[in-house]
Amino acid sequence: MADPFTVSAPAGARIRDRLRLSIRDAEVLRIVGKHLGGHARTDLAERVRIGRVAVKENRRAERKRAMTKVSSSRWAGAVTRASEDQYQLSLRCLFAERTSLRRAITKIGKRLVVPCGQRVGGVRGYPSRAERTQKQCRLQVLTARLAEVERRIAAGHPAVVVGGRRLAKVRHHRADAGLTEAEWRERWDAARMFLTADGESGAPYGNYTITVDPADGTATIVLPEPLRHLANAPRGRYQLACTVTFNHRREEWLDRVDANSSVRYDITYDPERGRWYLDASWSTPKTVLPTPIELAASAIRLLAVDLNADHLAACVVDAHGNPVGEPITVPTDLTGSTSQRDGRLRAAITELINLAKTNDCAGLAIENLGFDEARATGRETMGRGKRGKTFRRTVAGMPTARFRERLRGMAHHAGLVVIAVDPAHTSRWGAQYWKQPLQQQSKTTITGHHGASVAIGRRALGHGIRRRPGVTAHDQRIVARRATGQTVPRPRARGNTSPPRTTGIPHQGRKTCRDRSDQLALFPVSQHRPGRQPA
Repeated sequence: MADPFTVSAPAGARIRDRLRLSIRDAEVLRIVGKHLGGHARTDLAERVRIGRVAVKENRRAERKRAMTKVSSSRWAGAVTRASEDQYQLSLRCLFAERTSLRRAITKIGKRLVVPCGQRVGGVRGYPSRAERTQKQCRLQVLTARLAEVERRIAAGHPAVVVGGRRLAKVRHHRADAGLTEAEWRERWDAARMFLTADGESGAPYGNYTITVDPADGTATIVLPEPLRHLANAPRGRYQLACTVTFNHRREEWLDRVDANSSVRYDITYDPERGRWYLDASWSTPKTVLPTPIELAASAIRLLAVDLNADHLAACVVDAHGNPVGEPITVPTDLTGSTSQRDGRLRAAITELINLAKTNDCAGLAIENLGFDEARATGRETMGRGKRGKTFRRTVAGMPTARFRERLRGMAHHAGLVVIAVDPAHTSRWGAQYWKQPLQQQSKTTITGHHGASVAIGRRALGHGIRRRPGVTAHDQRIVARRATGQTVPRPRARGNTSPPRTTGIPHQGRKTCRDRSDQLALFPVSQHRPGRQPA
């Protein structure tokens, strides 16, 4: 079982503001984005052809010189950097897919060895010959996919679709998606534009390519060399008619641009809403956070949270691992569009943070959940039929990674730490050992998820989850309960210098014995000692 750990603080910050562009400004940005996007795809294809090589052999300097001829040196640097990042991300996706396919193949192979309707060594065979035949066909499909992935990894040529493979497939099913040819083309072109300018320390306001003046909010863009005829400002720049005002975390942004520290800018277009946005991002200093051991030693409280499909079960836990107050339930309706789900998740996290501050908690405790293995082998291990399919959809719909990342960032800005624990047995032991005690001190209905939250909090503080029977009762004066074994002394470890207690002849009961009938003595008393007359 893994030890609890403190989730690291965010390594950077990102803010957004809407650009209210004129028709002329929007047209210029589309031209620039399509021009740079086309050359960025060419550079990415060249990087994929180079394959898996050392950093010094990826020919970035050569590709940057070729890109500078059709853009500028700074645009070329951003393009080649983005190509390298995309290539490395695609390789990591290939490795993850290979791991997932191997898990599924191994699981199906083990079950195929067992005869139908039987169980051998804890492995259950398939219930019918028809299902076993289907699994054999699926095993062949997965094996073929694994061979293709292995071939791509060996060659170092991952498949990359700029703009998204899902959107590319929608082109052949526009009627099902409710899109016309023009609407699909607008989304496709917007996804393939490139308008990213990396920051540069020492440059005016932290970025020379896309510059935002903090005094009046004017934004200017350096145009690529072939598009300098569109410039309306000196030195081949284009100034937007609108102004930029970052409201969220504006003070941090002002501190960086006033000090000419690097700030990266991204211009994006949302075709569904018809809006343009400007994103500013920068790296933040690394923050040293307290470890779970240090937090437990400082006698603090934690708000333990159990993530579920439709709600968050939370409970305040003190430094000794005891629940404080009544458990809390925060509903999370994660349905609808992506923006709606994200907004509801942020609202639920905001409520958790407010609860933590109200109860004087120093942080939050969560499970380090990851359903990668479950998603890979879910058809084999998570039920069959309609019920199993519903359960697999529920597990697949739980936003574990998004919840962890959102909570990490929002809690850090609120001055709280996040502790992640191993999720092993928290639900089972929490419901078994903590559901009834919570129900005794609460007037609302308590579920096993609330007990799991207490188990998560205790594990984050280094305490055990399971309770000894009868140790605590809701009213010790009137409740009859049997004595517990908590006071039984532990057996002495072997190899100690002091001898063990042994049973000897009854002691005579003179100085060190309370009663002559005491049968326990440190040393057996001999009745025939040299130089002593028997009584």
